[in-house]
Amino acid sequence: MSAAITHDDSHHAGDHAHDHAHHEPSFIWKYIFSTDHKIIGVQYGLCGLFFLLFGFFLMMIMRWSIAYPGVPMPPFNWFLDASPPGSTNYLHPDRVEFLHTYLPWVFYQVNKWAPGGIVSAELYNMFGAMHGTIMVFMGIVPLGFAAFGNYVMPLQIGTVDMAFPKLNAWSFWLFFIGGAMMIISFFLPTGAAQTGWTNYSPLATTTLMHYRSTFMTGQTWWLLAMVFVISSSLLGSVNFITTLINLRARGLTWFRMPFFCWAMLVTSFLLLLAFPPLEVAAVLQVVDRVFGSSVFLPTGLVEGNKLLDISGGGNPLLYQHLFWFLAHPEVYVLILPAFAIVSDVIPCNARRPLWGYKAMVYSVLSLGFLSFLVWAHHMYLTGMGTTMSTYFQITTVLISVPSVMLLTCLMITLWGGSIRYNTQMLFASAFLPMFGIGGLTGLPLAFTFIDLHLHDTYYVIGHFHYVVAPGTIFALFAGVYHWFPKITGRKMGATLGKLHFWPSLICMNFIFGPMFIQGLAGFHRRWYDGGKYFESTSHEYLWMNELMSFAAWTMALAQIPFILNLWLSIKHGEKVTSDNPWDATTLEWQAPTPPPHGNFLVEPVVYRDPYEYSVPGADTDFTPQNQVPVGGAAAPATVAHSAGH
Repeated sequence: MSAAITHDDSHHAGDHAHDHAHHEPSFIWKYIFSTDHKIIGVQYGLCGLFFLLFGFFLMMIMRWSIAYPGVPMPPFNWFLDASPPGSTNYLHPDRVEFLHTYLPWVFYQVNKWAPGGIVSAELYNMFGAMHGTIMVFMGIVPLGFAAFGNYVMPLQIGTVDMAFPKLNAWSFWLFFIGGAMMIISFFLPTGAAQTGWTNYSPLATTTLMHYRSTFMTGQTWWLLAMVFVISSSLLGSVNFITTLINLRARGLTWFRMPFFCWAMLVTSFLLLLAFPPLEVAAVLQVVDRVFGSSVFLPTGLVEGNKLLDISGGGNPLLYQHLFWFLAHPEVYVLILPAFAIVSDVIPCNARRPLWGYKAMVYSVLSLGFLSFLVWAHHMYLTGMGTTMSTYFQITTVLISVPSVMLLTCLMITLWGGSIRYNTQMLFASAFLPMFGIGGLTGLPLAFTFIDLHLHDTYYVIGHFHYVVAPGTIFALFAGVYHWFPKITGRKMGATLGKLHFWPSLICMNFIFGPMFIQGLAGFHRRWYDGGKYFESTSHEYLWMNELMSFAAWTMALAQIPFILNLWLSIKHGEKVTSDNPWDATTLEWQAPTPPPHGNFLVEPVVYRDPYEYSVPGADTDFTPQNQVPVGGAAAPATVAHSAGH
């Protein structure tokens, strides 16, 4: 380590250590209600992984309904008696009695939502709405932004913690409450929300409006849970921005920051500026549902051949504008943490500097700005005029330019590199073409005359999922394998890692690739029977439903090696022999492993750019940012001081 701390700082650090020696916090305050950014990052990460698994489980049940509509679903078909060909299956009396006696709640729920073990349209709608909500708001964002951002970003900028540690803890627990409410809503008498992850009014507002307690419906709980989740993101984004601006180590100028930190900074601004409109929309929709206002309800709504008794006068399109003003920047909230992770993994394992670093910084800033100008391309079907739709077509095409620049820089970084194909590099390398497919298939949707045909078809599902599934989620897996040694002091197993990667890559393409073909043929995204009874659909495309479903179930099996690897490696993984097992250049690898409270033993001082790999004339093929230049140059001028220094 290149720089010594001052006398005052070392005295303070000594007092701090002495104080902690006598006041070691209890397990609950150290690991549950912690204010340490590293513990909070791990908490976010574990919760995010749980929600990703849960959301994936919902999708597997949906895929059964699509592939085999009207067929009892395992394991519920165990309770069905064998029936003669052509007859209707029925519940075996002995097995019904077993269920009713020993698992009455399960029997009630199965009989209600999946009578005879067959997935009903209501259950499909419920799982569809909650799959999208949970994967996006409870899985990918908490794992990509909150978990990796909380753990890695303060270490990369050389500070002791986030600017507001208690606010950081509040952020996690608000997210936890929101996630718990989403899960609990499944057990309400009405079930969870059933009107899509977008929750459009007036359908979402009027659903179960006349239920005996509107507050105790899954639809209302969805809205209230979103208020907690959004509030969590707002607190986190303020914390990230303040930390990055004020608490960087000495010498860490803006253009010495790793691209990871730049991406997290832009993501924080997206959350801070885009989430409030959706929070307002959720609160107003709760007011419409519970208190009888009509902010989003127009006059003359009819339900069940009966005119709804509402005041009317509201505008349902207002909700769509508020939702998509958040939801398109939200797409980049999903993507930018993936680019952040990959921008660390690829240079480290290609042993080359990040090509076009400044171009990538300017691109990510442009991406953040443009993401606020494209939201209404999701609303072409609302009847907007040609002038307005032309504007959104232009901005949508424009925003593809910085995305392509980011992807191109990462690809060129690989050129001529001495590439190490460890597990994280496999996932990071696969991210590039998978995200490329997702981006390219989105370009046609920028144009109204194409979108009018493809809107709400499987083509849109394929496009979006290529961006966030084999795209973002692959990058998140790369991050887990990459930083796991820093978090635990042990590496994850390489063999299990490859058993995780290759089946996942193959299955991802078999799940989402055929969706483009079905979408072009007109398959609608909300058909719970997979289009079986759609007369104008050619049956030559229906076989793809089974192919995609089997691929989804196989991919579930492919996650078993990852789960085993994750938990077994904590205790039994290969121990790292140094604090920098990957020979990386950024500051987090100069901290002890695992980093203690306060992160660094001495104050880090930055002298170099973040990606000095394979520098001609250097003794090694990597030069850490805090390594003093030859000749012992003086410490750089202070950029910012963290509160603990």
